[in-house]
Amino acid sequence: MGRGRARGRAGRARYLRAPVVCLAALALSGPFAQAQTVTPDLFSPSRTTQVAPPDSPLRRTAAELADPLNDPRLRDRDRDGRAPSRIGQVPSYGLPAANGASTSGYDSLNRKRQQPKYYPAQARPKPPPGRGTPPPAPPPRTLAGQLRLSIPPSETANKPPVPPAMAGNVVGQPPRKRLKVDDDPFGAVGDYAGSFLIKSAVELSAGYETNPGRLSVPQGSPTYVIAPEFLAVSNWERHALVADLRGSFTGYTQNLTPNADGTALSAPLDIDRPNFIGHIDGRLDVTRDTRLMGQARLLVSTDIPGSPNVPAGLAKYPIYTTVGGTFGVDQNFNRLQVSAGATVDRTDYQWSRLTDGSLDSNDDRNFSQYGGVARVSYEVNPAVKPFVEIQGDSRVHDLRLDRSGFARDSVGGYAKAGSSFEFSRLLFGEVSIGYAARNYQDPRLNRLDGLLTTASLTWTATPLTTAKFYSDTQLAETTLPGTSGVLARTYTVEVDHDFRRWLTAIGRFTYGTLDYQGDNRLDKIYSLSGDLIYKMTRSLWIKGTVRHDILDSNVPGSSSQSTVMLLGVRVQN
Repeated sequence: MGRGRARGRAGRARYLRAPVVCLAALALSGPFAQAQTVTPDLFSPSRTTQVAPPDSPLRRTAAELADPLNDPRLRDRDRDGRAPSRIGQVPSYGLPAANGASTSGYDSLNRKRQQPKYYPAQARPKPPPGRGTPPPAPPPRTLAGQLRLSIPPSETANKPPVPPAMAGNVVGQPPRKRLKVDDDPFGAVGDYAGSFLIKSAVELSAGYETNPGRLSVPQGSPTYVIAPEFLAVSNWERHALVADLRGSFTGYTQNLTPNADGTALSAPLDIDRPNFIGHIDGRLDVTRDTRLMGQARLLVSTDIPGSPNVPAGLAKYPIYTTVGGTFGVDQNFNRLQVSAGATVDRTDYQWSRLTDGSLDSNDDRNFSQYGGVARVSYEVNPAVKPFVEIQGDSRVHDLRLDRSGFARDSVGGYAKAGSSFEFSRLLFGEVSIGYAARNYQDPRLNRLDGLLTTASLTWTATPLTTAKFYSDTQLAETTLPGTSGVLARTYTVEVDHDFRRWLTAIGRFTYGTLDYQGDNRLDKIYSLSGDLIYKMTRSLWIKGTVRHDILDSNVPGSSSQSTVMLLGVRVQN
């Protein structure tokens, strides 16, 4: 058995001796013998050569050969249990074709562009103008809705720097809420009492007036004016209530001097005059289209100096009061609006005190007025709203006959048509024209009638200049014997200009006519005034006023002129 094993080993040695001798001969065949390494190229599908041709679509690029991820040893990672080390390897930064066209430039692959990402609350850039661009933002407007045509100089002036957190320029920070532009930085702020915003003010002025009594022979006197104001506005979601009360008292430090010949003056010796205008307006919203309207009003005043209604020989002006109210309903039918209301007013005069100390009754001038008013308007568009308004009333005096023996009970009214309009807040207001008439119970009194013109226009010429126009027509009572009444027309033009936010100038011109129908008297009124207001703070203003009044009458000895110069302060809250 041992001999058999030896023969087997010797046989296998003989079989292996031939290959070993061949390999040794190849290795020693020459000094430049090279060994062939087994690489993946040996398994190339090309039949002509073991090296792939340069134009072969399967040929690897230099970037792919240099990439460590393409190392063939990675295929043996699962068998070896570990990945090759990347230490010392140079990474490849090659980019595929058209890679840079994904966000900008021309993309030959026509791929969808990737939208940029922004931080939360980061400002987005504005899209370029062109098709699909949204319309530009509307121009800036003031709190009142007026268009700001230019930027005030104070907004472009040099200002101290603002921290980025306050200015809202920090990236990722939510934007700060911008406050509305304050159109009147020196206006009254007011105080809240419950749900009411209350504003109050008082003006104290002193100066000199050359002819306070409107005499043909002027007599001047130092003067002072005290003018309080009160405004309360509700802040309710529904309904509304507004109270606007304004008054003044014009006093003089000395009385007028009686005529040397003993004749009575055409003006009182004591020419102090009060004046008060107040009204309270309310609105009750029954439904979205139905509203109940109401107004309570009060007027306290005297006759106008120089008026023929002021009898000669008075010691002071008699005060009269007019108190009344209006109650009605306002209904909307889509664009059609219908308003109707009933009015009641009562006028009472004090007894006149004469220079001799006696009293004279004015009961013949006291009357009650009952009437109604209706208005129909249609909104053609938000800027134009034409309307038609009709009013009628009846005046009943306490005494059937006045001091001259005339029965002055009357009925009258007016009818007018016009339109309210608003064009970009540059020009807005209301204009109307109509006819007014009044018929008296006494047949000796002619009919009082005339053309009715009313207007209220506001034109914003520039952000610093505003022009206003007012026109009004009234049928007033008179005590002149045989005269039906007074057809009074007034036209006023006012221009306001702001040199600075704290410096304002106001110019005003008024022209009016007083037509005493039934008499040949015709008075023309001219008034030219200028105000300069220096606003120190929101609560304190300084105001200067110069006014020149002219009364031109066709009755001899009734014309007069007067100049008023006042300097005062206004305290408001």
